[in-house]
Amino acid sequence: MASSISVIITKMNNYIGFMGFMGIAIAFALCFFVFLLDFLSLAGKKKINNETQGEEEERINNNNSESEEGPISQGRADGDPEIIIVGAGVAGSALACSLGKDGRRVLVIERDLSEPDRIVGELLQPGGYLKLIELGLEDCVEGIDAQRVYGYGLFKDGKRTRLSYPLENYRSDVSGRSFHNGRFIQKMRVKAAKTPNVRLEQGTVISLIEENGTVKGVNYKTKEGKQITTYAPLTIVCDGCCSNLRRSLCNPKVDIPSSFVALILKNCQLPYPNHGHVILADPSPMLMYPISSFETRCLVDIPGGQKVPSISNGEMAHYLKTIVVPQLPPEVHTAFISAIDEGNIKVATNRSMPATPCSTPGAILLGDAFNMRHPLTGGGMTVALSDIVVLRKLLKPLDDLNDAVALNEYLEVFYSIRKPVASTINTLAGALYKVFSASDDQARTELRQACFDYLSLGGVFSNGPVALLSGLNPKPLTLVMHFFAVAIYGVGRLLLPFPSFKRAFLGARLITDASSIIFPIVKAEGIKQMVFPVSIDSIL
Repeated sequence: MASSISVIITKMNNYIGFMGFMGIAIAFALCFFVFLLDFLSLAGKKKINNETQGEEEERINNNNSESEEGPISQGRADGDPEIIIVGAGVAGSALACSLGKDGRRVLVIERDLSEPDRIVGELLQPGGYLKLIELGLEDCVEGIDAQRVYGYGLFKDGKRTRLSYPLENYRSDVSGRSFHNGRFIQKMRVKAAKTPNVRLEQGTVISLIEENGTVKGVNYKTKEGKQITTYAPLTIVCDGCCSNLRRSLCNPKVDIPSSFVALILKNCQLPYPNHGHVILADPSPMLMYPISSFETRCLVDIPGGQKVPSISNGEMAHYLKTIVVPQLPPEVHTAFISAIDEGNIKVATNRSMPATPCSTPGAILLGDAFNMRHPLTGGGMTVALSDIVVLRKLLKPLDDLNDAVALNEYLEVFYSIRKPVASTINTLAGALYKVFSASDDQARTELRQACFDYLSLGGVFSNGPVALLSGLNPKPLTLVMHFFAVAIYGVGRLLLPFPSFKRAFLGARLITDASSIIFPIVKAEGIKQMVFPVSIDSIL
């Protein structure tokens, strides 16, 4: 009897050992495949040549020769508008500039033209900066004390690693940019107002004008209180995360994953200068990045299911000093405590909303009114600018926007063409937030540790994910492969050096948890469009 049990135990150990070996072999094979895919993808990217760079510099100098200082001057476009843009944030202003340059008569209606004071929209990824270049708007990050960002510092349990953007194949000015969001928006608004064919007005859009299922224009109230009705073949709604027109065009499913508690640290020496910093804290990650030459933004995440401490009665200050400070890098403790004592603490709700195609002829949603994701990865402006590049290219061949049938066909294609960039950044933001958040589940804890260790390996293991996060290589399938490479790497960590049934079971749960995180997000983004994206070149 004892001999039989010994044989069974030996066979089980051999089986577990074999499964461990197979798991490790699969992990290496998958990692090699991911490396090959990333290598081929990044090798295909070319530097912008000197001639193009010279043309860009000449264009920038010409743009800068026109004064953009002082208050926003509201330009006047001759004739009725072809396009009405509701909202003059990052998306609305950039779109107005681009369409105005293309000769479109554009009316932009913005509720408040004073400088916004927001605590998000302060980090533009390198992929977003490349879109600014493509739109001819890269000079909008000049003159606002914007800081260059070259990657991230990742912190967990006293350990740290640096993740650099893979910028080797790009010209020297390509990097991330961080800044005061309001300064950037004002720069964009000034540029839009000075663009020929663009008229910028302060007013509040009350409603869309709809006739026989087609949007024909808007009703709005001017700053002076006068109600105006104006018509255009195309109305583009990009009035932000709290859009009051969104429900007229789609059935939004807005989720509140968490809230941000925001502070500005003065003269803070970050562990990695010119880098964003992500601290894998308990209960959820914290962010830090420079927004001027002497200011650092710090964002403390409070999960949606947790009560946000009150600022007025001192609960927030106590929470920050007792719970948050011990989890921060020691280098920033003094500046962080000083910021708490100054009392300028703000709270903002984070929203997430999958993009729902707008099937109403004559209108389209854009920006945060259309699509939101957790701001952990700072990808919102990159998605918005990428959408503008796509929409601008789609509209260029249309000489007459009054051809409602042709216009609607082109607008429907927009939702498929935007998918590679948008779905990659959206999926990564949602998945990383869940993986980076602390959990009582041991499998989720192992997945979190595996992600930190995987990124700490460097080389293709960090370059690939960072290229995805930064918008430099937005490929949904590459994202899914890296995500499961992390999971399999985590299983390999569990099974080495001595596999056991308990560890094998935990590894199986880790894979299950990873699947439960990634697949619902992929499904919400649209599996077909992610796997079989439509190229704009195949349409035009």
